[in-house]
Parts: sequence; C-alpha cells; structure tokens
Amino acid sequence: MLAYPPGMAPTRTRRPRRVEEISAGGLIVDRSGPFPRAALIARHDRRGTLRWSLPKGHIEPGETPEQAAEREIREETGIEGHVLAPLGIIDFWFMADSQRIHKTVHHFLLEADGGALSDADSEVDEVAWVPLSEVADRLAHEDERRLLDHLPADLGGPPIAGTDPA
Repeated sequence: MLAYPPGMAPTRTRRPRRVEEISAGGLIVDRSGPFPRAALIARHDRRGTLRWSLPKGHIEPGETPEQAAEREIREETGIEGHVLAPLGIIDFWFMADSQRIHKTVHHFLLEADGGALSDADSEVDEVAWVPLSEVADRLAHEDERRLLDHLPADLGGPPIAGTDPA
C-alpha cells in the first residue's frame, strides 16, 4: 500500500453531470420600412463586453420549437411575429454550475407583426433594430452568422431549400 503525506492523498474527481437543454429562437425581420431590419439582443459577458445575438430561450413543456421561438422573441425583444421558415439548428457544449451542458437551439426566420422594441426582459441588456445588411457584422457567434446563409433571396440571401424563390 502506498503512503501519501498528509493532505496529499489523491482524490477521485467526479465527472461533471451532463445536462441536455433544448431552446428555440431566431431572426425576426421587419420588412415594413424602406429596408429590411432585424431585432437583435445583447448581453454583457463575464468580461463586461456587450455581445449581440439572436433572441432565444428554453422550450416550455407542451410547446413546439416554433411556438417557443415566437414566445422567446416576444419576451426578449417586445416584437410579435410568426415563423416563416426554419433557419437551422445549432448545438454546442458549455460548463455551468459544475455541469456539462449540451444545448441544442432551433432557429427560425420570423416576420414581425407588431409590438414595440423593448429590453424589459431581465436576461437582456440591450435590444436594437439592425439593418439586415449589418446583422452578420453585429452577431458575436460565428454559428449564428452562418444561419444567415439560409435566408431567402428576397431578404438578401440564397433561397431556403424547399421554398419558391419567385
């Protein structure tokens, strides 16, 4: 048997508990003005840097991803909208509270129907209308920027698969 000095005995490290999270959100676009614009949200990261992203949040029991996207966008931006098409799914891993979290986010393209831009949600530090042509430059995450490749042609991107570009 090996003897270790006091306080130096090896300890068993526990593997972090794995948690699955599923969320929904997306790009809500207002085409009522002279140019299309999208509502984005921003939060401060641990270093205090403001990071812009697409609104999103957890899917509640009984909700479809589309319903959750509409609700989360309304809660985080104040803008009402309806789903036009899927944009894609992003999944990633991160650590929080000693848990290894695998998050899957269903993203949709939504058309704004009304409401007023608001940062009243406690999880949001800022919200802004951004010209659609500037959204990619504003988004902090590369995986969200790649979703813009799936925009229909009439919004400045290639047609979404399965949609009629005419």
